[in-house]
Amino acid sequence: VQLQASGGGLVQAGDSLRLSCTASGLTFRRYSMGWFRKAPGKEREFVAGIKWDSGSIAYAESVKGRFAISRDNAKNTVNLQMNSLKPEDTAVYYCAAGGRIITSTMKRDQAYEYWGQGTLVTVSS
Repeated sequence: VQLQASGGGLVQAGDSLRLSCTASGLTFRRYSMGWFRKAPGKEREFVAGIKWDSGSIAYAESVKGRFAISRDNAKNTVNLQMNSLKPEDTAVYYCAAGGRIITSTMKRDQAYEYWGQGTLVTVSS
């Protein structure tokens, strides 16, 4: 299984970025997907998640109203649209896949079986 994240970069506060994660080696439509991030000196944290059927979506409070997660099962891709970026959004962003995710576990990194390599997002003030 491979999860390939892309789309990171250096932007200014207030700008937008769109991250993408393409999965291979698994039946994508059966997996819920999540985005997590890890900032320097901080623990990895949940950002957004989407159930396998897009029937449930969750966001961290810190990104609600600014970020939007979506998936395209035909392309084995999950996206994270990030708007109104802030310096505190600076982190390495990881996508993850879980085959047994339920709504109550979507925010827990332990619930995800597969992880991508991460893409760096840097937001300057």
